[in-house]
Amino acid sequence: MPLKYLHTMVRVKNLEASMAFYELLGLKEIRRKDIESARFSLIFMAPEGQEECPVELTYNWDGDDELPSDSRHFGHLAYEVDDIYATCQHLMDNGVVINRPPRDGRMAFVRSPDNVSIELLQAGDAQAPAEPWSSMENTGHW
Repeated sequence: MPLKYLHTMVRVKNLEASMAFYELLGLKEIRRKDIESARFSLIFMAPEGQEECPVELTYNWDGDDELPSDSRHFGHLAYEVDDIYATCQHLMDNGVVINRPPRDGRMAFVRSPDNVSIELLQAGDAQAPAEPWSSMENTGHW
């Protein structure tokens, strides 16, 4: 039985903050479904040229009291980046906490506004360790 990957869904509490976060990562809105009768929206976001690999942001218009406070039941989303240091600096410059800094020049973790863990991986070989990343401690959970 062949399978085809469709998307990864995450529930979001603040749609604007979540979309802004994923836009900082380089994702863009590729489609949206507003279901007025059920009062929710599905926003699909993906990297340019990778529209077949979207994240589905599910937003309940009247709030979502059932959303866990720590979305650890999910795991993480993973994205490859061309320059792990530049990506992390860009995110930090925009107020995103780097929970697991790229001390090894290869891997970092951040969290979305909805506590979804995002893994960032350096494309190709790891970069040489560099400051301030080499001596930066973990912050919170990742």
